[in-house]
Amino acid sequence: MQDDREVIAEVLAGNKEAYALIVNKYKGKIASILRRNLSPSLEVEDIVQEVFIKAYYSLPDYRPGHSFPAWLYRIAINRGIDELRKRKRTPAVTEMNMELQDECPVPLEEYLAKEERHTLWQQLKRLDQSYRTILDLHYLQHLSYKEIGSKLSLSPDAVRMRLSYARKKLREQLEKQEKKGGAPL
Repeated sequence: MQDDREVIAEVLAGNKEAYALIVNKYKGKIASILRRNLSPSLEVEDIVQEVFIKAYYSLPDYRPGHSFPAWLYRIAINRGIDELRKRKRTPAVTEMNMELQDECPVPLEEYLAKEERHTLWQQLKRLDQSYRTILDLHYLQHLSYKEIGSKLSLSPDAVRMRLSYARKKLREQLEKQEKKGGAPL
């Protein structure tokens, strides 16, 4: 069996079929990592495929001096974390919940939700561009600290600090707006 570095060199040289060796070698371990972190579900196999697709397109960024399995496992773990975040944002809907909910929102609730979104967007516009960007990348595009860091040339710790400061600034603006008599959130 070929060394991982040799296979990666072949893939980068244009032999896309060689990537199947990497997939076959690591798919069991990747699935195991994801099943351990996510509850066993049918989605795990899809996420395993996503991990290998991301790894394939990220191969040019892999540094041969580092452990390839560790690099690949990190991609899998980050993808698992993203999936957990996504699941937290998307509550499970049971049949009972479906029966209890009305078909359409109450007009007053719909209006208040729209006003809250409008107020939030107005306050976001007032933030410095750097804060808006980091909030957008994290909360709207759902990127990890590492992904944001690579886009903005920052370390994950710097991303975490700037994101914390951006949230603080936004909170302060919203509180100031509420004190002035604006729409509370």
